[in-house]
Amino acid sequence: METMNLPEVVSELVKAQNRHDSIVYANCFAETAVVVDEGQTYNGRTEIERWIKNANENYKIIMKPVRYTETGLTGVLSAEVSGSFDGSPLVLHYHLVFIDGFIQSLKVSI
Repeated sequence: METMNLPEVVSELVKAQNRHDSIVYANCFAETAVVVDEGQTYNGRTEIERWIKNANENYKIIMKPVRYTETGLTGVLSAEVSGSFDGSPLVLHYHLVFIDGFIQSLKVSI
């Protein structure tokens, strides 16, 4: 991964994504975290783990961070995402809210 000043939890999230490790990925989130992606909402680590496991099995997603900005307890990670999906690669924006060193909220947008 390119040298970028990412919070540790975001760096771990990217590494877990690129290893397709859904358990480590889900553990980057707080127990009560919420993820919104493609119009669906996933609540808590168990649903988040199932969501990312299915996404990885279907699309073999690899993330390459290209930009990160942070304001207070929120951050936006822009990443080039590639995999076995139409339009690959494309840049997605991960809108993050942090709590106690974990991700509390993630909304994925184009």
